[in-house]
Amino acid sequence: MEKIIEILESIRSDVDFTKEDKLIDDGILDSFDIVSVVGELCDYYDITITVDMMEPENFNSAEAIHALVEQILDED
Repeated sequence: MEKIIEILESIRSDVDFTKEDKLIDDGILDSFDIVSVVGELCDYYDITITVDMMEPENFNSAEAIHALVEQILDED
């Protein structure tokens, strides 16, 4: 989870990712931010995030992103 927060903060240092739970719904992260996050996650965790996983609920919070990463890692 710490690495996910670190990745998010490297992209948007002005957001408290430990508390925010509507990153997509409230427009805090835009599509470019999400592409950056996905790229960083894929590189760091050596995973593939497919298009069908790119749903707002998977990126609305650091916890949701963490759950997505864990799910992908468990499937490998």
